Amino acid sequence: MLDKKIKVPNIGDFKNVEVIEVLVSNGQSIKKNDPLITIESDKSSVEIPSPDDGKIKLLNIKVGDKISEGSTILTLVTEDSDNNAQTEKNVKKKEIQKQKEERNIQKTTKQEIRVTNISGRTSASPKTRKFARELGVNIDQISGSERLGRVLESDIKTYISSKLNKSKEQQETKSKNEYAHSDFGKIEIKDIPRVKKLASKYLINSWTTIPHVTNHDEADITEMEDFRNSLTDMYTGEKKKITPLAFIVRALVASLKKFPNFNSSIDDIENGKITMKKYFHIGIAVDTPYGLMVPKIRNSDNKNIDYISNELKIISEKCRTQKIDKKEFFGGSMTITSLGGIGGSFFTPIINYPEVAILGIGRAEKKQVFINGKFHKRTMLPLSLSYDHRIIDGAEAAKFNNDIKENLGKNFAYKLAI
Repeated sequence: MLDKKIKVPNIGDFKNVEVIEVLVSNGQSIKKNDPLITIESDKSSVEIPSPDDGKIKLLNIKVGDKISEGSTILTLVTEDSDNNAQTEKNVKKKEIQKQKEERNIQKTTKQEIRVTNISGRTSASPKTRKFARELGVNIDQISGSERLGRVLESDIKTYISSKLNKSKEQQETKSKNEYAHSDFGKIEIKDIPRVKKLASKYLINSWTTIPHVTNHDEADITEMEDFRNSLTDMYTGEKKKITPLAFIVRALVASLKKFPNFNSSIDDIENGKITMKKYFHIGIAVDTPYGLMVPKIRNSDNKNIDYISNELKIISEKCRTQKIDKKEFFGGSMTITSLGGIGGSFFTPIINYPEVAILGIGRAEKKQVFINGKFHKRTMLPLSLSYDHRIIDGAEAAKFNNDIKENLGKNFAYKLAI
């Protein structure tokens, strides 16, 4: 038996880098090429494998240590060459016996095994951890398929798929499986539009990750509509065609400045961090033949209603002709989704993750409103504000809605046009 020090080999530009995972422990038997540790630089992460078979006598490093080429990882007890042949026979014998034993183990029992590395964290690469965070999945709840329970991206996809199908499978009855749709008449199978397929994973992630609450209210936009309909071009004298959505964008920006929590993201909630945005990029949900798209009106705080109204037409046309840059769907402050041009009043819009709120707009209606002891005919706009209850509470949401109503009211409507 020989003691052999295992050192960090030549790993290129990796110098004085941090150990983010220790994949083995003292007393553990390992084989050649088994991963020992994972290190990470600013650009990537790398696993360092064992150059020999043996048993770990002394582990010299821990998670968080800084290492470079030549640093000692561990001391390995290896067998001398005279015993190698016998050792290989013993190993093969044990492997055959192990395979027989494993065939008798129930598959469900295997899935329930939860293995973590010596640091107490689930073993996974930084790229895999980021993938899990983007999908809103707790990686500690996933059983990895690799050695020592190491989690891969495929494990995360399998986990999500099983979760989504579990309840459906439990509720399915025998009668549902006995017949096909075609047994009852003619059918047609069509491909789901690409945009809707791409959007589905974001919607699922948002709905399953964010605790949604929706606040419903109505804004009196009587004076705003009178003002909007009175606008004329100063050069031609013709009536301006300004969409009400341009006023709503400006009203929303004014409220976001007053309530900065609504202009934030908590996509790093696992580490207790919140991102406060200093920009005001308002997302606008656009209905297209291919599905819903949400481009952004960038720097909405620096644009008047003429500019915003014109830009709304431009980005809507780009979405419908599929000529818009993919980047325009990201980096938003908050989203507005409007059904006013179609119909309906209140609804429950789904938050556009990683944003924390979305404002739904219904169709404005003329209503009799009781004011100062008398009924008055007023134009009322339905508002449906969905918010992330992890960062915004009910009182703050109600105040935010009230502020938007005030911004759209008679005292502020003309200011929004500036």
